[in-house]
Amino acid sequence: MKENFKPNQDSEITLTELMLPSYANFSGKIHGGFILSLMDKAAFACASKFSGHYCVTASVNRVDFLNPIEVGELVTLQAKINYVGNSSMVVGIRVTSQNIQTGKVKHCNSSYFAMVAKNEAGKNVKVPGLILKDENDLRRFLRSIKQLKMRKQRDIEFKKEEFSKKDFSNYKKLLENYNVNLEL
Repeated sequence: MKENFKPNQDSEITLTELMLPSYANFSGKIHGGFILSLMDKAAFACASKFSGHYCVTASVNRVDFLNPIEVGELVTLQAKINYVGNSSMVVGIRVTSQNIQTGKVKHCNSSYFAMVAKNEAGKNVKVPGLILKDENDLRRFLRSIKQLKMRKQRDIEFKKEEFSKKDFSNYKKLLENYNVNLEL
């Protein structure tokens, strides 16, 4: 194994927690904000374990709540590193719930947290490189690269200072298919 490189298996963590009535929203399902909090803890643990440093959440890419979680179910969060930059990492998190009585398992959520490693002074610190061992590792790494590039392109395209009326004509036709009435 190369020095200063680690496989994502060195980052894997699993958290499991019983869903209590106090975690429920008004409809009796587990509150999405509570699940997000658990996901943030899992991302922190995963990134810190891999990097050997305290890590902070930089961003969260897409959170889809696929299935509701019921009071009394066991929720399991599985997290591992999908991508590394210089001081940043993308943590992939999969959330499942299990009905204790029936054993039925549901996929409830998948999300990607960008985490940044920090030193004791709060400055960014270099993280180990990532060893890709199989096709899934490669697919996840490439997906993260694509997502980061798309995000940068979108930020540039829609930067307030750059978005002008001359740009508007490029978007006018696109907006015809949406439920919007332009009064510009």
